[in-house]
Amino acid sequence: MAQPWAESTQSFYASRGIGGRLAPLKKPAVIVVDLIKGFTDPSFPAGSDLTSVVSCTRQVLDAAREANAPVIFTTIAFSPLQARTMTWLRKMTGMRALLEGSVWTEVDERLGRRVDDEPVISKQAASSFTGTHLASMLVDLHVDGVIITGAVTSGCVRATAVDACMAGWPVFVPAECVGDRAQGPHEANLFDIQAKYGEVCSLSDALAMLAPTR
Repeated sequence: MAQPWAESTQSFYASRGIGGRLAPLKKPAVIVVDLIKGFTDPSFPAGSDLTSVVSCTRQVLDAAREANAPVIFTTIAFSPLQARTMTWLRKMTGMRALLEGSVWTEVDERLGRRVDDEPVISKQAASSFTGTHLASMLVDLHVDGVIITGAVTSGCVRATAVDACMAGWPVFVPAECVGDRAQGPHEANLFDIQAKYGEVCSLSDALAMLAPTR
């Protein structure tokens, strides 16, 4: 559901040159941000029901695998020392149980991750680029942009989208493939990503960019 401010804000942004469009990708990588058990299991303090997001992301992954497009997963995993001392976890105390080796840091098995050729990048920050080798991986893969899926929209998805854009990769975010713990932040951040950092597209758009005939 669109927020009441969305239409007027979009018009105002357009009058100020905000909200340009990006051409569809021809050789994308798919980044699956933190669809781990700690976020997809509602029984975990930081988790929520992301069943639909997982299902739609699986469709993107199946298309990427059929097209031999690169797939990269991320997880959040802290050492015990980090869990005790990180400033971020003073705000997000529910994530302190995302400890290295914990079941909560494992990728949701419904995504069918292929262990041999779909790496998992472990991070300790919102952005998938902060303190990781993701940027160098994308350079080595010679992709022309990224399709970002995962959770949560207002946190790690947004941070990853911003950093990907700043590093020069066009960003596409299929709306059905990202989710959050609350609808308001989800919608607001999708609006902002579309306005400033990437294209919020449909699941069908993402599948079309991954079609082998492209």
